[in-house]
Amino acid sequence: MGSVAPVFTPLAVTEHDAVAALLHRSLAGWYEARLGQGSRFGDRADPFRLIPEVYAALDPGEAIAAREANGGALLGVCFVHPRPTHVSLGIVAVAPEAQGRGIAGGLLTRALARADERGVPARLVSSLLNLDSYSLYTRHGFVPEEVYQDVVVTVPPEGLGLSSAVRSRIASVRVRLAESGEADTIAAYEYARRGIHRPADHALFLANRVGDWRVWVAEDAAGALTGYLVASVHPHHRAVGPGAGDNDVTAEALLLTALEAYRGSSALVLVPAAASRLISVLYALGGRNVELHVAQKRPVRGRLRAEGVGESGEGSAGTTRDNGDSPVDTNRALATTAASGVTSGTPVTRSSTYSGSELRGWAFPTFLPESA
Repeated sequence: MGSVAPVFTPLAVTEHDAVAALLHRSLAGWYEARLGQGSRFGDRADPFRLIPEVYAALDPGEAIAAREANGGALLGVCFVHPRPTHVSLGIVAVAPEAQGRGIAGGLLTRALARADERGVPARLVSSLLNLDSYSLYTRHGFVPEEVYQDVVVTVPPEGLGLSSAVRSRIASVRVRLAESGEADTIAAYEYARRGIHRPADHALFLANRVGDWRVWVAEDAAGALTGYLVASVHPHHRAVGPGAGDNDVTAEALLLTALEAYRGSSALVLVPAAASRLISVLYALGGRNVELHVAQKRPVRGRLRAEGVGESGEGSAGTTRDNGDSPVDTNRALATTAASGVTSGTPVTRSSTYSGSELRGWAFPTFLPESA
């Protein structure tokens, strides 16, 4: 089977179960073989079905599949999320038995062609534990921009039990659940703060028809938006993000509000390593690091381009090489919450600079990516 070149086709919406099985085998296999941590992904594939379900709802017809030419067996998948300001890449995964055949490189080349056609950068977030995928992306011109700490916080059944000092510090911040018609307002705020525009993502979160999402906003006395935060409370994806705030206190108030939604369970928060204030808040709550991720960007290929906030227009570095597959390549990466026994993998786009007041987390690319 391996002597025949694979074919690349659109991924069908009827293949969610096959994709879930491939993601589970790819992740568990790689993490077990390289790190002895395959058990963190559990022994069942069905929790992974949420990933293709959300991505198909978000960007129908955009995912790319690699298949055997003679039998049609699914060998690999790449989720692609075109946005006005960038193209975000979600999970890239290759079946363990198909590694070494140039499949990951073939998927990536086709995904990046879509960014080139639009004249926009490509963005992704990948695990720093997986140097195979890191090498694949840098060979294709991606440049590291920002490191994230994956912090797991377990929330007691009775809630966080904040001290009077913390309650006093965030008392001036007004936080409420977002309303269904506020997707464009949140998207405009994100664009002004971070230079990425993805109203469809925020509409998906607020519609809450696929997955299980909560969205909070912070506002000033005049009702103007000063921050927002998205959280997934689905049992197969307990993760906080994306989000941003005008200042550290606003970000802290949003984060603490969101964490209360996880009473009696755990949540994963992806925080910029430079965000020392927010990291301290999470440590004070007993948070522990479980992985590191890095946001990467492939600039507009072959020409200089003036881009929005958080973008620097520069020609693509590196050349495309179609070899050296890793059995699994994850963006924004599938860090697993050991306490909940589930994996959360959502792509996320992130801006290239950290202002000290932004809180970013999981989101499918355009959920979490978000800022890439």
